[in-house]
Parts: sequence; structure tokens; C-alpha cells
Amino acid sequence: MLKNKLLLLIYFLLYLSSFSINVFSQGAVIKTIVIDAGHGGHDSGCLGASKYEKTVCLSIALKLGELIKNSFPNLKVVYTRDKDIFIELHERAAIANRNKADLFICIHANSASPSAYGAETYVLGLHKTESQKQVAERENSIIKLEQDKGARYKNIDLSPDALIAIQLQMAIYLDQSIMFAERVQSEFKAIGRHDRGVRQAGFLVLHQTTMPSVLIETGFLTNLNEEKFLGSNDGQQQMANSIFKAFKRYKNKLEGISEEVTNDKVENKTTEPEMKPEKNQVVSQKDKEQENKNASVDIVDSQSDTKGKVIFKIQFDMSEKQVSLNSSRFKGLKTEEYTHDGVFKYVTGFFLNDFNGANTYKNEVRKLGFSTAFVVAFLDGERINLEKGIKLAQN
Repeated sequence: MLKNKLLLLIYFLLYLSSFSINVFSQGAVIKTIVIDAGHGGHDSGCLGASKYEKTVCLSIALKLGELIKNSFPNLKVVYTRDKDIFIELHERAAIANRNKADLFICIHANSASPSAYGAETYVLGLHKTESQKQVAERENSIIKLEQDKGARYKNIDLSPDALIAIQLQMAIYLDQSIMFAERVQSEFKAIGRHDRGVRQAGFLVLHQTTMPSVLIETGFLTNLNEEKFLGSNDGQQQMANSIFKAFKRYKNKLEGISEEVTNDKVENKTTEPEMKPEKNQVVSQKDKEQENKNASVDIVDSQSDTKGKVIFKIQFDMSEKQVSLNSSRFKGLKTEEYTHDGVFKYVTGFFLNDFNGANTYKNEVRKLGFSTAFVVAFLDGERINLEKGIKLAQN
């Protein structure tokens, strides 16, 4: 056990020294986005009856980029590829890092049994099911098509301990990745796509990026109906529109602009959604209970008259090690602590059913130097989705 902890610490320190990451000095305004169309060139990706993954991905990526350029002309959009060429996985991440991207979006299509359907969005982390593991392994397998047959990746550790170490260090990026991924899935569901949820797995292309990053599996080309949809210009445009709407909501939230939540007809979740099980896949009650346990967030409030009411607070810091609430690090802010996914998170403020007040105070917290501070919502001692919190507070 001690040996494992020491190895984990060593890996964490080595990884920390390999990048120049200034999370809290980065600033919240999104200036650059990198869009990665999966596969390309001699790597066709998965194949449906007639459509190649590389073609579908590129079309959606280019349509998404045009939407962003037209709506935000001052925002820099970078494609890892804008034509049918092969780009190695490490170079895709390097493009994002060189351009100091504020968000990295990988676009893919999925492959499974003909009955599998729906869209899902991944962030870097530990897979919870065998199907998630298989998705990551399939996308990672393209390294065999690279010039060195994947030799450069031999020392990359995707073991559970290593992934946990990365998650600890990149915790703020993980939070923001999930924040964006939730919005992507919400927008997909709004156009009638089956929501397979926000998931985690060990993707090499996400492993080496130093910004919020997601990998979107837009649907299954091995499903004839989905292939027809994703292979059509209209279907590709709908998917690009949905990702763009999610990006706009995400951008507004980070930059302190109130999101439009009236069109949200569903509650976003970061845990596995209820869905029709794929062939030969059985989800046990024990697995469901463990996932619910992993998704819970525990926080204690001193007020006793808040039952059933939404409390908005401003999250402004986090650490893999517990920090004294009186630490000078918090610059005099009245601070509370809660834990989530093994990370200590720090909040300030107390706004009962008052999102606008919290949003205003968030800007004051940012002026103190906590430039990535954002509003979070709690209900009966548990952190809940912000959009759900806003809706409950308004009712």
C-alpha cells in the first residue's frame, strides 16, 4: 500500500513538472478552441454499411467550427485537421497545447452491435463499465497505424493509480470538462437523440491535453438508422448545432453571463443514465448503488432552516490536500470546504434561492485573483446541477 502511494506521488510530481499549468491565473474568457475530427487518411475509423467515421467526424467538425466563427469572430478556432489526412494522437494534443486552447473537442462516431444507439460524451478518467473500456481501447488502437507503431506511448501509464493522479492534478479541468459534456448531452437529448450520458475512460488523446477536454461519440455507424442520420448533411448539421449550443452555454457560464435554461427540458447528470442495455450487457444493482455513491457530494451547512431550499455558493479553489480554512491562500474569504471525487473543494458565500446575488458576488471573488471562480448549487446538503438549482430557486 505504501509503495503504491509513493509511486502515485512520484507520477504526480513528474506529470506536474512536464507542463506549465497556471490554472487559477488562466482567466475565464475563452479565446481559443481546438476541434479535433477523429481519424483521417489511412485511418478510416469505424465503418457502417457505407459511411466512414473519418468522413462523418470531419464534416461535423467543420460545421461546428463555422458556427463558432460566425457567432464569435474574435474567438480563434483551430482544427487538428480540415481535410482527409492522418494526424497522430500525440500531435492532436500537441496542437491544442501549442495554441494554448481553452477547450479541446474531439469528435468521433461509435461502433458496437447493430442494436446499440445514442450519443455519449467522455472525459478523461476511470471507466466504470466494460463497454466504456472497449470504446477507449478502440479509439486508442489507432496508434498502431502511426509511423512508429505506437512506440512513443509505451511509457504512458493508463492504470487506475495513474489516472487518479492525473485527475487530482487536473481537477479544475475535469470539473469544466464535465460541465461542458453535460451541456452537450443535454442539447443532444433536446433534438431527440438517445442520451447515453457523460462517461469517463482512459483516452490517449485526452491524456496529454492541458485544458478542459472532451471526446464526443456522436452515434453508432453500426446501427443502420444512426448511420443514415449521421451520414446525412442534415444530421451532421443538427449534431454541429447541438454542440455549438452547448459551447455557447458553457462559454456564457464561465464568463459570468447567465445561461438560457428555459429550453432545457432535461436534468443533466454526470452519472450513468438509465438506458436500454446493449446486447449481453447487464447492470447489476450493486453497480448502480456504487455509482450513486460515487456521484454523491456531501457538504454541511450551519443554517437549520434551509431544507428544500437551494443554496448558491461560489467555488473558487480546490486541492488534493486539505487546506486550513484560515489559510492566507483564501485571502480573507469566509470559506467552507466539501469533498468530491477525493478532492477538497472550497466555496464562499451563502445565497438562499438567489442565483443573481451569487453570480454578482462571483465577480467580486474573481477580482481577488480567483479568476476561475464559478457558482455552484446545493440542496439539502448535496451539490446539484446548476441549471436544476436555478429552476428550483425560481419556483
